[in-house]
Amino acid sequence: MDIGKIEEDLQRLVPSGTIKSHESLKDHVFTKMGGRADILAAPSTYEEIQAVVTYAAGNGIKLTILGNGSNVIIRDGGVRGIVLQTPGLCDISFKDDVVIAQCGAQIIDTSRFALERKLTGLEFACGIPGTVGGALYMNAGAYGGEVADVLQSALAIDKTGAIVKLEGEDLKWGYRKSVFSSGDYLILEARFGLKPGTYEEIKAAMDKLTEMRESKQPLEYPSCGSVFKRPPGRFAGQLIQESGLQGTRIGGAEVSKKHAGFIINADNATASDYIGLIQHVRETVKGRFGVELETEVEIIGEEL
Repeated sequence: MDIGKIEEDLQRLVPSGTIKSHESLKDHVFTKMGGRADILAAPSTYEEIQAVVTYAAGNGIKLTILGNGSNVIIRDGGVRGIVLQTPGLCDISFKDDVVIAQCGAQIIDTSRFALERKLTGLEFACGIPGTVGGALYMNAGAYGGEVADVLQSALAIDKTGAIVKLEGEDLKWGYRKSVFSSGDYLILEARFGLKPGTYEEIKAAMDKLTEMRESKQPLEYPSCGSVFKRPPGRFAGQLIQESGLQGTRIGGAEVSKKHAGFIINADNATASDYIGLIQHVRETVKGRFGVELETEVEIIGEEL
């Protein structure tokens, strides 16, 4: 693969965005670790995204979508092909009781936008550190709410480069998954159907959730957030805590003493440290409780 040629081609196709080769991804993910991208592309229009998707497909180049990296671990060997981010696509608007947010907008900012318009339904998202695209991809949720509860429809690009609208049963919601989890679509924008409320009640609910999050989660350290999905009828954090794993380290990665469901980058951890600790936690919990913990975090890229 001729990275120089790909970079040159993409700079022509993405004139208003940015294209970088051999870009370190450490500063593009919340864990602050991982290798380099062959090419990092950041289009700033839907047409430029279409151009990148079509170019990658037409040239047999692997395309990886990376939001703002809040729920992803990038292996130390980095990511081959093109990594696509959309930080420039962050517009949020509304019409009647529908909030329309582009894929690169932060879901936290979207919830605050709804608050300012006195629209209720997105309070649960006020502390989720991801993009709108990422939130749809994994049906993000917290404190009893999830994206599936409020998403009306989405615009996306399919593998052929065509823009399609998905709604209703097309979205195939599940626990921390959706139709987008298949990798067959690239999300462009979301339409959230909300309800009128009062500013005071919506803000009070958001303030309460923010206080709960800040008091319970190790936000002072780099991490990927909650590592494991909730097992049926159980809580992953409780199982990890009862297995005596809090404070356990591999290299610079540590099971948080504040919240057992989090693994933090306590001291210049590598992705290998982090992934090794995830596996150790899974094996320990399986041995003690017979419960197979399933990761919520996405792990991508190559071994070093």
